[in-house]
Amino acid sequence: METNGGRPTPEQAHTALADAEHIRASAAALSATPWPTWFFATLTLYIAALPIVYGGVMADEDWLLTRSTWMGIMVAVTAVYVALLAVAAKAWRDKTGVALRLDVLPKRATLPLAVGLPSILVGSAFAFRATGWPGWLIAASVIGAAASVGFHLAFVRLHRASA
Repeated sequence: METNGGRPTPEQAHTALADAEHIRASAAALSATPWPTWFFATLTLYIAALPIVYGGVMADEDWLLTRSTWMGIMVAVTAVYVALLAVAAKAWRDKTGVALRLDVLPKRATLPLAVGLPSILVGSAFAFRATGWPGWLIAASVIGAAASVGFHLAFVRLHRASA
C-alpha cells in the first residue's frame, strides 16, 4: 500500500473502511441465522439417515441389521438430534435474547417442506418395504439432504435481507 508520508491516502482509507464495513455486514448477517453451522450439518446428516433407518425398521425381514438394532439406532439418533436442537436453541436465545421462531418464515416455503419432507422420508420406507429396492431410501436421503441445504441457504438469505 502506497502511503502519503506514512499515512494512507483518502482513497485508500475509504476503500479500507468500505472493506471493513462489508466484512462486518457479512459477519452480522451470518450470525443472524439461528442455526450454527455445526447444527445445520447435524440436521442434514440426520435427515439423510432417517430414510435408511426407517427402511431398516420397516423391512419385512432383517435387512443389513436386525430390526431391534435399527430401532435402537432410530431412538439414539433422534435423542441426539433433540438434545442438539435444545443446545442450538439455547445458544440462539443466549446470543440474541429471543427464542427461535420458525413462524416468521414464509409459509410458501415452510408448509411444503413441513408436509413434503416427512412424506418423502417415511414414504420411501413404505416403498422399500413393498418393493425391496433400497434405491427408494437412497433417493429419499439425497432429496432430504438437498432440501435441508436449500432451506438453510434460503433462511440465510432471508436473514441477510432483513439484516
